[in-house]
Amino acid sequence: QVLLVESGGGSVQTGGSLRLSCVASGVSYSRKCMGWFRQAPGKEREGVASISGGRTYYADSMKDRFIISQGISRNKVVYLQINNLKPEDTATYYCAAARSPCVVVGTRPDEYNEWGQGTQVTVSS
Repeated sequence: QVLLVESGGGSVQTGGSLRLSCVASGVSYSRKCMGWFRQAPGKEREGVASISGGRTYYADSMKDRFIISQGISRNKVVYLQINNLKPEDTATYYCAAARSPCVVVGTRPDEYNEWGQGTQVTVSS
């Protein structure tokens, strides 16, 4: 079983940046597709980006200000850099792992099997 712990959220002003981190522990991290998702109050969870083996996949609306990357360390970290933050980015951001390759699951939340507890991002105007 994979344990995912997110961090790095916070309250920022419009135009600011944040880097979210997800530390993964468990089996076969390197063979899992890791993804970032977000959920705003009253809205459905939506995919942001996913990564496996250095290959990245982005939801169409997330390609300009979001950057997903992997750390090269024993801690097995996945990052999400968010630039030029806007109030509409306010949401809880989740890290998740899928058993299928990223090329198959993309950024579809229903395809992911394990989830972290989320980290809150709040952007003020």
